[in-house]
Amino acid sequence: MRFIKCPRCELNYIPENEEYCPVCKREMKGERHEEPIELCSICNENPVMPGRDVCYECYKELTQQQGRVSASEDDVDTEDQDVEINMEDVTDIEEIDLSDIPDTDVPPEMGEQLSLEEEQSKELEMDMDDEESEFEDN
Repeated sequence: MRFIKCPRCELNYIPENEEYCPVCKREMKGERHEEPIELCSICNENPVMPGRDVCYECYKELTQQQGRVSASEDDVDTEDQDVEINMEDVTDIEEIDLSDIPDTDVPPEMGEQLSLEEEQSKELEMDMDDEESEFEDN
């Protein structure tokens, strides 16, 4: 017994003696394949929200609980930090002068930076030089 691809969808394999796959047969009859409804992993009563494994009610409760926890954590963080930053402190920072850095610190692979067009033209020139050297060798 050989299997062939369904001639309609070309996805599913069917026995040689069948005309279409079961999926295509259902679609042609107008039936729809309903996926089973997943229930919430917390309450096991309500259907889950799309892309999640909990229902809306449980999700809402979880976010409220996390909001309470993060708010209490924020209170603890602000008590520990009494540092104030003023804009005056930021403006007093000296700028770094890059002209003092010698060129020898630049690695050779960084060298000069070329645009894409320049890089392509250099490659083209190298290819042409290679072709010319092949002709000269012959």
